[in-house]
Amino acid sequence: MRGSNLVKFLRTVDLLSRPQGATVDEIVEELGIDKRSVYRLLEVISDMHFPIYDEPDPEDRRRVRKRLVDTYQKKLPNMTVPEINLSVSELIALYLLRGEERIYKGTEVEKKIDSAFAKIAFFMPPNLPFQLDKLRPLFLSARKLAKDYKDKEEIIDLLTDAMLQNLTCYVQYHSFADDEVKSFRIDPLHLFENQGGLYLFVNATKFGDIRILAVERIEKLSITEDKFVYPENFNPEERLESAFNISMDDEIACKIWFSPSQARYIAERKWSPNQKIKNETDGSIILSMTTSGLWDVKRWIMMYGADAEVLEPEELRQAIVADLAAMQERYFG
Repeated sequence: MRGSNLVKFLRTVDLLSRPQGATVDEIVEELGIDKRSVYRLLEVISDMHFPIYDEPDPEDRRRVRKRLVDTYQKKLPNMTVPEINLSVSELIALYLLRGEERIYKGTEVEKKIDSAFAKIAFFMPPNLPFQLDKLRPLFLSARKLAKDYKDKEEIIDLLTDAMLQNLTCYVQYHSFADDEVKSFRIDPLHLFENQGGLYLFVNATKFGDIRILAVERIEKLSITEDKFVYPENFNPEERLESAFNISMDDEIACKIWFSPSQARYIAERKWSPNQKIKNETDGSIILSMTTSGLWDVKRWIMMYGADAEVLEPEELRQAIVADLAAMQERYFG
């Protein structure tokens, strides 16, 4: 849930959190959306286990007011600080912030996040350096390499609607590989973040397979009335886990040697679900793994310079040899 849909969600939570709650008509008027969209928002809120209950309107017993039970607001982390009256929408925004704040840069959601942290900073007791030092790194969010989606909120909003309703879309997409704008039909499946960028799993009906689109390269998008069936055997988490980065190419079985200076760094991380590490007598290691995305793996290995060497496959090894020759020509002529 992103873009203006997320803003509507947070505004709805604010309305339901009021002492008097809100009627469906009031939410319609406040958000400028139809009743069908309001009921969909209420359903999403309920699915997130925020209890909504109905009560008669004191001024008109024929009307129903909906309210959000707010007892969970008291379930803040165990910090020795004065009571901080964070709103429900601010707490939700904080939850969404974890690992994704950079995606919301320049949007209304970022304002909610900033408001919440301003309250925390204002009420934080003085002379608590230990607690403050523990909290500070938890609240950092690197924006380096993050892409800007301020001009894509409408497209993200449409994508969210299409995914919620399983509706096929027409898309005009700027292909990075051949620098052309292409038009085709997609079944949007999942949005996900990777290294500061927002991407979309789609079932590309023209090509008959699951593909990944970069959201910033979607120039136009329109929703059709055609319903699609979610692919039965598609698991987005497994698909992302199997790729080295996000490239979904053919699988490659790799063996890579790393020098003793890099061995511990490589060994302490998980690069692939099936990885194996062999320790050499000189302190170096050999990493074996099966993954996808030859270009991504090549770029990663070259980052280590002389501290890494591809042993297998020969195709990857020769690709690096060719790049090294080109670099030598570039630098030395």
